[in-house]
Amino acid sequence: MRNSDLGKVDRVLAEQREYIAKREKGYREKSLKLYPWICGRCSREFNHKNLRELTVHHRDHNHDNNPSDGSNWELLCIYCHDEEHTKFENQVQFGNRAEKEIAPATYNPFAGLKEKLEKGE
Repeated sequence: MRNSDLGKVDRVLAEQREYIAKREKGYREKSLKLYPWICGRCSREFNHKNLRELTVHHRDHNHDNNPSDGSNWELLCIYCHDEEHTKFENQVQFGNRAEKEIAPATYNPFAGLKEKLEKGE
């Protein structure tokens, strides 16, 4: 790459970092005012000293979907947040392996029990 190209790349990356920081600051501050400082998964409680470990998770994984009522957000500790994203990435990569429709059970363990009891077996 030429020096002029490197300067352009650096500028674009800096603008992207600034945009992300502004966006995160806005919804993070709003969510911390809306919700109690508790992880939505493990129920760990947070205070001013460890608040940096509490993250805002977007339920639909769309970081541009930030309704003012906070309906797309949940507060998760960094560990639960990582786990949530790992589950999502695995689902995207490997698909949902759960059966779509669960068939009702057809086996009846007590079939014929009444007759056997009457016969004295």
